[in-house]
Amino acid sequence: MTELHELPALALRDLLRSGAVSSTDVTSHFLDRIGSQNPLLGAFITVTADQAMAQARAADALRSRSEADELPLLHGMPVAFKDLTDVAGVVTTHGSAALDRKPAPADAPLVALFKGAGAISLGKTQVPEFGLTAYSENRIAPPSRNPHAPSRSSGGSSGGSAAAVAAGLLPLAPGTDGGGSVRIPAAACGLVGLKPGRGVVAAGESAGDPARLVAPGPLARSAEDAALMMDVLAPGNQYLSAITQEPPRLRIGVTLDSPWSSTFPFTPDREALDALQAGETLLEQAGHTLGDAGIRYDNRYPDAFTTAWTAGVGAARISPSREALLAPLTRTFRRRAQQRSPAKLAEALAFLRQFQHDTLAQYGQWDLMLMPALAQTPRPVGWFTGTAHGGDRWPSAQWPGDADGDYRKQCEYAPWSSMVNVCGLPAITLPVHWTGGAAGSGLPMGIQLVGPVGSEALLLQVARQLGY
Repeated sequence: MTELHELPALALRDLLRSGAVSSTDVTSHFLDRIGSQNPLLGAFITVTADQAMAQARAADALRSRSEADELPLLHGMPVAFKDLTDVAGVVTTHGSAALDRKPAPADAPLVALFKGAGAISLGKTQVPEFGLTAYSENRIAPPSRNPHAPSRSSGGSSGGSAAAVAAGLLPLAPGTDGGGSVRIPAAACGLVGLKPGRGVVAAGESAGDPARLVAPGPLARSAEDAALMMDVLAPGNQYLSAITQEPPRLRIGVTLDSPWSSTFPFTPDREALDALQAGETLLEQAGHTLGDAGIRYDNRYPDAFTTAWTAGVGAARISPSREALLAPLTRTFRRRAQQRSPAKLAEALAFLRQFQHDTLAQYGQWDLMLMPALAQTPRPVGWFTGTAHGGDRWPSAQWPGDADGDYRKQCEYAPWSSMVNVCGLPAITLPVHWTGGAAGSGLPMGIQLVGPVGSEALLLQVARQLGY
């Protein structure tokens, strides 16, 4: 008999809506899974079991007096939120030891959206400090580990959420992506990860994001499950019904070019190229036409992106007496952001707008762009920070302080992510290759497909066409 956590989210949704299973049973099942596996994986910082069970009982009471078609879209479905997102009555740590631990007074718009859709929050998932990095490790809780190889990172910044979905601690989860933070952990954990285009998900807007880089998106085990979540994130677009349609035959440009190459030259791992080849084969077998796409990126991009990306942490309200509790990378980039003039930030934002225009013109010669999702296999826990001992926490005196080396490693690990945010485009990652030779064997490696504005449904259609 199939266990509840093995079911696709869409199938579990149907069982909950029909009353074939109760929300209390489903919630209890996933809480038990978290209780047994989270000590190894570190996917959750906070588990809100009492609140979750109370919400589940309320969902069952609603089901008893409602018809199935009257219930909200995610009736009784367990989810969790990154610990960068406020859930009323729960502490938001932002992954930082420098902040006071006060319960959030109200739900963030993203949380309100999911609660309004009937979802039940099981807690808060592990993140890097202020969501800044491509790995989910910090000073306040054990690192988030990859369910396929616990010595490896689950990626970041939605690493805890990705680990939870990949390990069956959640059926699906929302992430947020400002430079790859949905797609990087999805690729590392063997999931489907979709970053919607700029403005598609209104609940993702943030005042601390001057370049409008961040977009919430789904972490899921299939394209259909991702489409289900997109119907919550962007109501009215009917992604779940659209995904059943066959996509047209597409012209797809293949590229290894990256805007980071001029500053941080890198060579993709053989595993990344194997994933790209696997993706090319699947797309050609599906009837699409592929060709080499040489993309020229302005070499001023790295400085401009970093300026925009770190502006928010520069403005974060942190007591001067607690700044020493920040991780070295956060502290370094916060100081640099505070030393920049407003004119320097404005100059960077203007450059990124021009970069967007120039890049869209080049991408526009193709229906979709194809590239590896990551340039390297999932990295060992502690690899970026130089703390690769596999332990749980690092006191400030023991956490190495090479912020620039850390940042360089991240840019070499995920060199094809951030420019998609700058351009405001949708993109999807698919786990097309496994280093052990078969699905679920070894480490996952993926491809990224980038589409034009408004192509979220098309990307999901292609993902489903390829078997994901």
